[in-house]
Amino acid sequence: MSETVLVARTGRTTGSASARRMRAEDVIPAVVYGQGMDPISVSVTRRDLRVALSGPAGVNTVLDLDVDGTVYPAIVKEMQRHPVRRTVQHVDFIQVNLNEEIRVFVPVRLEGEAKEVLQENGLVDLALPEIEVSTTPRLIPDEVVIDVSDMTMASTITIADITLPEGVTATAEPERVVVTALATRVVLSEAEEEAAEAEAAEAEGGDAEAGEAAAEGEGGAAEASSDPGE
Repeated sequence: MSETVLVARTGRTTGSASARRMRAEDVIPAVVYGQGMDPISVSVTRRDLRVALSGPAGVNTVLDLDVDGTVYPAIVKEMQRHPVRRTVQHVDFIQVNLNEEIRVFVPVRLEGEAKEVLQENGLVDLALPEIEVSTTPRLIPDEVVIDVSDMTMASTITIADITLPEGVTATAEPERVVVTALATRVVLSEAEEEAAEAEAAEAEGGDAEAGEAAAEGEGGAAEASSDPGE
């Protein structure tokens, strides 16, 4: 569990024009709220924010948010980014009670090699890159690690199959699929080729039967036409 100090300053002027000027100076407008407090408009420097969230916990880092000398335990609730440049435009910090559970999304990381899947020309697909968990702030895991070594083409890993640290609970349904094995295009092409060959063979068999029936019909007609009794 990572935590660090981030200095925030009050006294910023609100409004779009003021926010643009701040961002041009690498200062990000923000707000801190939660635990019954009145929201406080603050600002943080872009570099300080980047450093504070650069640890293994990322945006789930528990921050000691220093607002003009008053420290609030907080985490990032929402981070708004520029739609094109993807730079941070605004940050919502939420004050947390370190003894109360909150819900956060934790990234999933796969480890191990699914040899049986690879032998079948398949691939391991991470269907759920983040898992929402409920826990107290100091118990938030940096990541959820899943070993895929024993996976086969027929197996899946669900929420129920994942072992989380003590005090951490997944909020999703137990049957929610997190990891699965997929057939690659090569495998699909081979299957399609086999199906096409089977259809072709079946069609050839039908044509042969039709040809035999036609030949028999012609032979019967020839015999009938040579009969002097008709």
